[in-house]
Amino acid sequence: MYEYKVIQIREKLIGGKMSPDKIEDLLNKHAADGWQLKAMTAADVKGRIGPGGVEGLLVTFERPRR
Repeated sequence: MYEYKVIQIREKLIGGKMSPDKIEDLLNKHAADGWQLKAMTAADVKGRIGPGGVEGLLVTFERPRR
């Protein structure tokens, strides 16, 4: 059995531009908790304010259920 975690990444959540280094840090942080990257998809992610979307990523992690 596995469990899954989906994270929305917007530029604001990682402090500005989505640089490869910032995304790598985020992936490594979750890997340290036992999560393995399952999928990464570009998407328009709704912002907190207003109706518009922001370019972002949906990141899906998987790990064996504890």
